[in-house]
Formats: sequence, C-alpha cells, structure tokens
Amino acid sequence: MRVSPRVGPAPRDTSGTRRGFLRGLAGLTVVAAAAPARLLADTGSERVLSLANTHTGERLTIPYFADGDYLPGALARLEHHLRDHRNGAEHPMDPVLFDILNDLRLATGTRAPFQVISGYRSPKTNAKLRAAGRGVAKRSLHMDGRAIDVRLADVKTSVLRDAALELRRGGVGYYRKSDFVHVDTGRFRTW
Repeated sequence: MRVSPRVGPAPRDTSGTRRGFLRGLAGLTVVAAAAPARLLADTGSERVLSLANTHTGERLTIPYFADGDYLPGALARLEHHLRDHRNGAEHPMDPVLFDILNDLRLATGTRAPFQVISGYRSPKTNAKLRAAGRGVAKRSLHMDGRAIDVRLADVKTSVLRDAALELRRGGVGYYRKSDFVHVDTGRFRTW
C-alpha cells in the first residue's frame, strides 16, 4: 500500500514563539507534578548564575554549586550582590532560590543575565515601600532572603512567568506593567 505525501501547507515552526515554548515545556509539567522539588539540572552538575543588579549596576557570573554541594564563598558573593540596595544590609539567601533561577535559565534557554530588580529587602525598607503603597506584603519573603524579582533581556516576561509556573516551586508573581517576575521559595501560589 502506497502512502501519498501530505498535501497542504507545511507545518508552522513555532519553536521561537510563546506557543512553541509552552509546547516544549509540556513534558516539564509531568516532571513537576511528579516531583515538584526536583531540579531540571543534573543534581551533581555545576550550577552557574549570571546576575545584573539594576540598581547598583553590578554584574556577577558565578558557579554556586559543584561536586554535589553549594559553594560557601559563592553564596556569600551572591548574598552581597542581592543586598538591600537602599541601605546596604545583607542577609543569608535561600540557596533553593538560586536553584529555581538556574532551572528558569535552563527552561527558557536564556543567554542573558537575570536583571535583578529586588533581592533581599530589610524590614525597614519593606515597611517604607509598604507605606508608600507599592503593593508590598507586610511579611514579604524578600525580608527572609527567600524571594527575588527578575527579568531577562532575551525572554519575554510573560514567557519567564509561564516557565516559573510550570516549575511549581514556590510563589510566582507577574508584574506586567513593571516588567518583572517575582519568584520565591514559599508555598506554590500565584498572583
């Protein structure tokens, strides 16, 4: 029996579109549902982050995990990079937050550094922003070193949000007008 060739237009290449990206993440949904805390990256492989602080202008590209463990010196440099830019206060950051960023880097295929809008926020800064009506939570996880607000130059913020939602690992906030995504290591929730 002879099969005739397909007649009609060629299938549309959607690999560079949001729809194509979401189709590519379809398999990730199964992984996330089965093991929401599981990393996309090989758990023993080196993990590298590249960050650009939008307030200080500082840039940092650093391996923070290697040979099955977090690197204390790298974590200290990341904590300094993510300090409260308003008063210089530093705080330990949850390394799981860095794993989420690493997995977002892998999921989106970005080649750009994460542009950091907000990392650690001191209680004093948080109260000041809250009083100014900036939509800041009273008990923000930024104050515990468990949250970060980011964007990517080469990935639409809506696509970054969708990737974070697919991971289902912590909170995901989408701030379309301000063009950033909030991710944290709290329970899974969205806004």
